[in-house]
Amino acid sequence: MNALFDLGTPLLRLLPPEAAHRATIMALRAGIAPPAAAPDPESLAIELWGRRFPNPVGLAAGFDKNAEVPDAMLRFGFGLVETGTVTPRPQPGNPKPRLFRLTEDGALINRLGFNNQGLDAVRMRLEARRGRAGLVGANLGKNKNSVDAIADYVAGVSALAPLASYLVVNVSSPNTPGLRDLQRKASLLALIAALKSARAEAAAADPPPLLLKIAPDLSEAERAEIAEAALETGVDGLIIANTTVARPAELRSPHAREAGGLSGKPLFPASTALVAEMRRLTRGRVPLVGVGGIASGADAYAKIRAGASLVQLYTALVYEGPGLVARIKRELAGFLARDGFASIADAIGANVPLPS
Repeated sequence: MNALFDLGTPLLRLLPPEAAHRATIMALRAGIAPPAAAPDPESLAIELWGRRFPNPVGLAAGFDKNAEVPDAMLRFGFGLVETGTVTPRPQPGNPKPRLFRLTEDGALINRLGFNNQGLDAVRMRLEARRGRAGLVGANLGKNKNSVDAIADYVAGVSALAPLASYLVVNVSSPNTPGLRDLQRKASLLALIAALKSARAEAAAADPPPLLLKIAPDLSEAERAEIAEAALETGVDGLIIANTTVARPAELRSPHAREAGGLSGKPLFPASTALVAEMRRLTRGRVPLVGVGGIASGADAYAKIRAGASLVQLYTALVYEGPGLVARIKRELAGFLARDGFASIADAIGANVPLPS
């Protein structure tokens, strides 16, 4: 079935990007998905936050915004699937067109603007899958017209903490005005404190880990502030990184100057360097999730050796199809064996030694 989806990938690219995405979601909802993937090699398993991930390769937020097909995506072999971004109230997002393929660059630009069906719809679907196997996280955002950002994120945590395997605080999308201002230290200290309190009330018995997703477009001072805030608040992890507003000079696509966030291959160098820097700044005390430009096992391995415990991808699926997941895992297991690592955990940060 993976092969069927891979064969269909070029056909989907004949459709406008957003139509192709919706067609894929509808096919998955109709049951066109593979049987459960074969068990992963033990070397790919990792224990983190009291949870066992069968492999470190995850689906990034943005594909399954409304938690419509998390189990279908798990069957493609992902070790974790992240739903969202979801906001408390439904919102349509920005005017179309708002999603662009940069085929020549292996990239996408989106200015979707947190289009989603709202918290009630996502909560209902995650409630329906309660008790099923598989790690499914929820990425939380704020509504565009909200005057109290913290209240929006508290609503997300309160609703989904009992249902999600982990929660992600998205303060780094470039497509919601003012959102990235929440990455400043004072804002983060107040936000994380409120969310940890909400999490304790909503899921006292088994609180899900709370992660912060940050932007790649941060100054040196801002990166240092985030590291300090992560250590002071005890946030459970950092997801590095969201899409970028930068436009590398080597982009070739005619869509390269569209407004929005750039994802895919051009983001790989900067996002991987940021993983390494945040590992150093947090002194290896905060688990990191590496995102941005992963399209091969070598890319995933580079993120892990830079300091990532888990990795996520999305854009490469548009060009490679879901068979990419199995290929990345196969290649990743090969790199571990080649370099004498018994497990993913042994390879984390191998390229970024920390002071003793």
